[in-house]
Amino acid sequence: MSQDNLTRLSRRSLLAGGTAFFASAALAGPQQTLRPVARGGASSESAAVPANARPVARQGAVDLIAAAGLAGQVGFVISDVATGEVLEVVDGSLARPPASVTKALTAVYAMEILGGDYQFQTQVLGTGPIVDGVLDGDLVLAGGGDPNLVTDELAQLVTQLADAGLKQVNGRFLVWGNALPGEKEIEPGQLDQLGYNPSLGGLNLNFNRVFFEWAQSGADYTVSMDARSETLRPVVKMARMQIVDRKLPVYAYAEGAGTDDWTVAKGALGKSGSRWLPVRFPALYAGDVFRTLAQDAGITLPVAALVNDLPAGTQLARFESVPLTQMARDMLLYSTNLTAEVIGMMATAKQAGVPQDMRSSAATMAQWLTERTGMVLQLSDHSGLSDQNRVSGLDMVKLLNAAQVQAELRPLLKTIAMVDENRRAIKDFPARVRAKTGTLNFVSTLAGYLDTDTGRSLSFAIFAYDPAAREESLSSQDEQPRGASGFNSKAKKLQQDLLQRWAMLGRITG
Repeated sequence: MSQDNLTRLSRRSLLAGGTAFFASAALAGPQQTLRPVARGGASSESAAVPANARPVARQGAVDLIAAAGLAGQVGFVISDVATGEVLEVVDGSLARPPASVTKALTAVYAMEILGGDYQFQTQVLGTGPIVDGVLDGDLVLAGGGDPNLVTDELAQLVTQLADAGLKQVNGRFLVWGNALPGEKEIEPGQLDQLGYNPSLGGLNLNFNRVFFEWAQSGADYTVSMDARSETLRPVVKMARMQIVDRKLPVYAYAEGAGTDDWTVAKGALGKSGSRWLPVRFPALYAGDVFRTLAQDAGITLPVAALVNDLPAGTQLARFESVPLTQMARDMLLYSTNLTAEVIGMMATAKQAGVPQDMRSSAATMAQWLTERTGMVLQLSDHSGLSDQNRVSGLDMVKLLNAAQVQAELRPLLKTIAMVDENRRAIKDFPARVRAKTGTLNFVSTLAGYLDTDTGRSLSFAIFAYDPAAREESLSSQDEQPRGASGFNSKAKKLQQDLLQRWAMLGRITG
């Protein structure tokens, strides 16, 4: 579900249908190739397939799809990177939800527009002088959009203030998060408690999530809400939890006056546990945590208040993020939705000269990709969390084959291990796969590059989508709808089967 499977507390943990084909005789023995001789007759893929798409071997491809037992729509495209030749295709022209493969598109866009050296900046400003440890004016925590800012880094800003001798503020403590237009959640309509569907804006912290922890104590529970990171666990006051006696829903959210008010069903808790919950007021969340950290450092601040326009002031402290190249690599590895949305929106702000809301920005990014590559796609976000995004396999490999895209994207993609029937890594497998995965309930995708040890490079896109089951799952009120796990497992098994087949055939023809 584009879920950030995050369990540790380090930065890495916080980052945390119908079938159409060209048929030919089955391949056998050493003559196996991705370029068999065609039988007569027309293909059912239709004129949408490029003229240079050659007939394909029936062995494995269509039969593997049939054997996978996946309901809905399943398709793929495999092409030669050097020539752009489409070597094998099943329903390649049908546009489907790419899920988190969308993040690969966003990485290309952001790297091109912002540059790999781009860094986000978070500042603390003072609107007056500091005299004898007292700021005679307002203190402003000003976000620059950094999607990966965590509590430990916020504490570095506090340390800079303490080192400058600040002890007290006579004015207000203001937080500014309007470097980017805010969104209360990336994809409306999903369950309240999904931590991978947080708010976003110009001031973000801990991927805009709060850590909820509980433990049974007699007939009652002790609960806590904190902003933990690798070394710190400051208590959060603007997010509150109440345990109630009910069966469903397990979690319910209500928006307070700058507060996130949660309730949870008592019967669902068990003896103890924890999870990340989204926050819907990210700038106030960051301000709440900053104030606690400041108090621990001996700096007294009033309660944080939002400000729409950034006040003029003197920079008292600054934190710069890692360069975009590293941020994009982590985003593709851990599939962090907030990172994708922010870097996409920041790139649009630079390209268009003015920040755009998330959906407008996604449409602008889609138009840019179309103009640069000729691919046709529909985007509602930059992360793939929306199932309204659409791209075809043929268009996806068209993007992957572009020379500039290869140079920027290939080094950022994670290695996909080839495994045997027991899910053990295959030792000395004669090819390397670098790709982006994508997962929603009843959507499973994979796209990237397959490089054989003979030096041949292939690009591919594999899309599986069951629209009927997907639609039903959205109204189930279940974080793991029935059948979703099975669909995902079958889809990933099919991806392995296809990639291993292509790797062996690609070596022979390479």
